[in-house]
Amino acid sequence: MTGHGVASQTASGPEPPNSPINQGRPHSARMYDYFLGGKDNYVADRQAAAKVLTLWPGVMIAARTNRAFMQRATRYLAAECGIRQFLDVGTGVPTSPNLHEVAQSVAPESRIVYVDNDPIVLAHAQTLLTSHPEGRTAYVDANVTDPETILNSPECTEVLDLSQPVALSLCALLHFVPDEWEPYTIVRRLVDALAPGSYLVLSHITPDFDPVATQRTVDVYHSGGIKGQIRSKAEVEKFFTGLELVDPGVEVPHRWHGDLTNDPRTSTGDVTDEEVSMWAGVARKPAS
Repeated sequence: MTGHGVASQTASGPEPPNSPINQGRPHSARMYDYFLGGKDNYVADRQAAAKVLTLWPGVMIAARTNRAFMQRATRYLAAECGIRQFLDVGTGVPTSPNLHEVAQSVAPESRIVYVDNDPIVLAHAQTLLTSHPEGRTAYVDANVTDPETILNSPECTEVLDLSQPVALSLCALLHFVPDEWEPYTIVRRLVDALAPGSYLVLSHITPDFDPVATQRTVDVYHSGGIKGQIRSKAEVEKFFTGLELVDPGVEVPHRWHGDLTNDPRTSTGDVTDEEVSMWAGVARKPAS
């Protein structure tokens, strides 16, 4: 799944076995980096990714399509909705243009807080903190399953004003949160902390288009110790309960405001629903 031939060694050379960063096990953020063509991944990540590619050949297309959706949604919220604050949970390894680069290209004063819990993302956090001088960015080392830590972190409370609208980005993340971890409760807690006029941006792997390939992909992640659960369109729509969906609602990401692809970096070209196998949407929190 996204999240997050054999690639070459990482830019810094081969990693030591069982290092604090590697531990000899794949990680969803580093596998996602691999699928995006990045180099910040390790042998265990590449081996697991190679298995996924044999089962779901479109996974690299899905990763790029999801990334393009995130960039289009961010640009839409900054340019069309006037959003100037963003909370990006499950950031992943930095891949330019990152969310803050997109938002600050529209509104330099935008403020962004990134959240992830992977040591390699933390190691690259400085890339995420190169804010435009008029804005601000920060990084929180935390897990989406602990929303209180995210919301109460000094980085979050100092950079974001939660009494004003915030865009909460949960892209390609919640398929790593199985039902026993109560994903709907987690999302509701995060959304409840945001002011009316805030937005939820979400994308999620689905079995709706290619159930065999996507389920076998989940099995590969499970074998590597990574929890996961794919969800139907109705299950993804449930994350937006109580919110006002932006047209066209929950849609495959390559058709969500595909007219905003005038920037070639956010264009995914001709892709099929089966290759992407994701649902995505953006919704506004109404006044209570």
